Amino acid sequence: MRIVTSIAEMQSIARTAHGAGKTIGLVPTMGFLHQGHASLMHEGRKRCDLLVTSIFVNPTQFGVGEDFERYPRDMERDSALAQEAGVDLIFAPAATEMYPSGFETYVDVERLTLPLCGASRPGHFRGVTTVVCKLFNIVQPDVALFGKKDFQQLAVIRRMTADLNMAVGIVGMPIIREPDGLAMSSRNSYLSPAERRSALCLNRAITAARAAFRAGETSVARLRERAEAIIAEEPAALIDYLEYRDGDTLAECSQADHRTLLALAVKIGQTRLIDNGIMGEDD
Repeated sequence: MRIVTSIAEMQSIARTAHGAGKTIGLVPTMGFLHQGHASLMHEGRKRCDLLVTSIFVNPTQFGVGEDFERYPRDMERDSALAQEAGVDLIFAPAATEMYPSGFETYVDVERLTLPLCGASRPGHFRGVTTVVCKLFNIVQPDVALFGKKDFQQLAVIRRMTADLNMAVGIVGMPIIREPDGLAMSSRNSYLSPAERRSALCLNRAITAARAAFRAGETSVARLRERAEAIIAEEPAALIDYLEYRDGDTLAECSQADHRTLLALAVKIGQTRLIDNGIMGEDD
């Protein structure tokens, strides 16, 4: 497995691979990899000849006062996990390589970025779409894989890819959870043991809402009350947002159906966690 830090070298490798008739797969990450990332890599390994994962903590998607500086980083650990998962190449550029002096061009998806994390983290998605667009231009993937835990991000990237006629197939992969139900996330490393137990309320809220829906409840107002009550049981938990949205368009809805999304962001102590679930699915 190779580690490449230069954009020019990565582009040269991509041109050579395509020239030889090979397909390229990309798993974009910010590093501190876990088995959720590995699930994307295993699927990418099945779909392409050259599998690339990018490891880049992208400064443009962090707001003022967010955790850019302390975001966990461990290249040695990440390299071992990526190699075990079948990755051929890690692309790990420096911030100055991706955003050189004078950089002033950004990609902005409009409607889909307004609610949920877009409302809570202004400018976040502009940073996400810009860096993903750059990664697509650099790596030239035929397919790119993203986790459904970041449900809104996946929807935004699909919109950008379609609107800008990018020849990249976007694959959304299921949420990978710990045995106790906590969605895997690099930010879980911030949690103390007590906070880690409190964080289970996110999945409990989703499970309770799904159970109520399957029992016949379709009122979003009542489903919201059910989920909010679960989180309110945890003193360490503070809801950022808890919303039911159309699972295809992210539009607001008052009645739930099988494609309705429950999306939530909850602060556990100082750590903001996100999770989601489609009412008619298990994950």
